[in-house]
Amino acid sequence: MELDWTILRSEEQTMYRLRGLYEKYGYRRFKMSKFEEYDLYVRNKDFLVSDRMITFTDARGVLMALKPDVTLSIIKNTREGEASPRKVYYNETVYRSGKGDEAFQEILQTGLECIGDLDLYHLYEVIALAVESLAAISPDYVLDVSHVGLVSGFMEAAGVEEADYPEVMAAVRAKNLAALGEFCRRKGLSGTVQALLERLVTTYGTMDTVLAELAPLCVGGKKTREAWEELSSLCTLLKANGLGDKVYLDFSVEGDMNYYSGLVFRGFLKNLAAGVLSGGQYDKMVEKMGKRCGAMGFAIYLNELERLGPARPQYDADVLVLYDDTTDLQALTRRLAALAGQGKRALARRQAEGLQGKETLDLRGGKQA
Repeated sequence: MELDWTILRSEEQTMYRLRGLYEKYGYRRFKMSKFEEYDLYVRNKDFLVSDRMITFTDARGVLMALKPDVTLSIIKNTREGEASPRKVYYNETVYRSGKGDEAFQEILQTGLECIGDLDLYHLYEVIALAVESLAAISPDYVLDVSHVGLVSGFMEAAGVEEADYPEVMAAVRAKNLAALGEFCRRKGLSGTVQALLERLVTTYGTMDTVLAELAPLCVGGKKTREAWEELSSLCTLLKANGLGDKVYLDFSVEGDMNYYSGLVFRGFLKNLAAGVLSGGQYDKMVEKMGKRCGAMGFAIYLNELERLGPARPQYDADVLVLYDDTTDLQALTRRLAALAGQGKRALARRQAEGLQGKETLDLRGGKQA
């Protein structure tokens, strides 16, 4: 029996489509418990959206938390030294509050992680799957990409001290040129240096366009040159596979430099102000958890898709069956069962009430079924 997509909510349809997409690329489903030891999260709380968690003590006396995150559990359960990267996807519900929000929410997520000895192909694969995931939800999407190496390289070149990185990045994320200018004046940085930092705020466009503009600024330092070359290689691969048109470079994409080591990205859909996809390379997070390997992945927040509203089908049913008090109910029920056996969706109603069917079967007034 074929799955009737019309009975699924938009986020459910998306979850099944993406599951098929990820399995085609060799990703296997990761299923986790609703609970993890609280210690796992408190030791890595800066990696979480919020450090507020729902906790309880289990029968062993161990403090547990209702999972606020999936990635940490996947890292915890990944062994080092495997011959090839571990590739997993998940469909999970996490429980957390947003920044500045007191109320906890159930948040349905789907996503994937690629952990191990990653090369350029693996980085491309994850970015490409992020693009294809957005395209599977809506044709009106963009994927904004940044690179921690390029951003930190720009700040090193500008002479910004590491302790001041958070302040500069706060201005970059907010695209606040005034705050960046005030920082430069307070630190006594030159107009040339300020102009370099302002490129982090003002740079936005397709990858090939922006990389061409930034090329003269990325030849001096090793960190910026390597990041530029990696982005350029990814851009070439994406364009070669018809996936580059809606991938943009935007250095305001948030990525904590304590955890992310390279690419960071965020996906947006038309008519949704908040991003629905978030991901990046989190090698530093893996290292902090005592494992020596690379890692990259993303999550899609399926709850956000509810804001798009359901996609209304052209017809409410294949067959709209109308009946009244004179209709033979035995004949009506047999006809409905027969239609269901043919794989047709049938709605029985006393009145049409604005409903539409591909066919209408009127059994009112004693008409024969």
